[in-house]
Amino acid sequence: MAPLMMALAACSTTPTKTTTPAGPAKQGGGYYKVGNPYQINGIWYYPAENEKYDSVGIASWYGPGFHGKKTANGETFDENQISAAHPTLPMPVIARVTNLENGKSIVLRINDRGPFAAGREIDLSKKAAEVLGFKQKGTAKVRVQYIGRAPLEGGIGDGIGVAETFVAPPVETPAEERRVAGTAPIASVSTVATAELAAPQAPASVPAATMSPVSDAPPASPQVEQVGVGGPGNIYVQAGSFQSLQNAESVRQQLSGVGRVEIQTTMVDGTPFYRVRVGPLNDVPAADNSLQTVIAQGHRSARIVVD
Repeated sequence: MAPLMMALAACSTTPTKTTTPAGPAKQGGGYYKVGNPYQINGIWYYPAENEKYDSVGIASWYGPGFHGKKTANGETFDENQISAAHPTLPMPVIARVTNLENGKSIVLRINDRGPFAAGREIDLSKKAAEVLGFKQKGTAKVRVQYIGRAPLEGGIGDGIGVAETFVAPPVETPAEERRVAGTAPIASVSTVATAELAAPQAPASVPAATMSPVSDAPPASPQVEQVGVGGPGNIYVQAGSFQSLQNAESVRQQLSGVGRVEIQTTMVDGTPFYRVRVGPLNDVPAADNSLQTVIAQGHRSARIVVD
């Protein structure tokens, strides 16, 4: 097995050489994979199967420098196909990605790891970014919804969506917020992941959707759904989530020089958690700057969130 950093290289570093095949890359050919917990630039990521995954954050895109190279599950990346990289979801899986800034929504195949720039939710192929309308801008606020396993031979199968009518997502506490603040050591989570998964015996059952299914169309004419999004939401940097209000207040005071810092309360299984957040922030560059400042003050698990 290749070293971890080689397996993740497709989305974790800046390429030094561009490889461009003569024609489109062959689709599929990889294997089902969850993967082990891993660390990039001091941040731990915990891959896991999560059929309820529904998250809002910042999307970026990648393409030319990785065209024709292997993805983290052994497929060949083609910047002109509709695909994406995600830091923790299994591969390959199908997900719906909706641009909260313009309402464009597509179903795509996740078959790679990334992005590893702090604060990013998902990394789309160049073509997917074009279809969702943010290639020139570079980033966008998006919603990512898990649908199910993708066929190993490539594509997105029947492409059944998970959202009936898109509405602004409820505030949900990620699984990591159920833990006491602080980065868990690798030993404490080493049993959660496996290197590979058996291929599914049958397509997973998913709720019927009133959105038209998005087929595995040729990259020249991808199908995109236009949905109502009810506003793009505010951007924050979340320094941490705590069960102790006293601990949250201590962090809030520590970060008082960063900008506006507030404590937001959320309930998890009847237990209050206190989120320390910087913001709201004007745009993604401002969020990136604030995130780096928060990380520099010792909060390495800080992340950008959109509410």
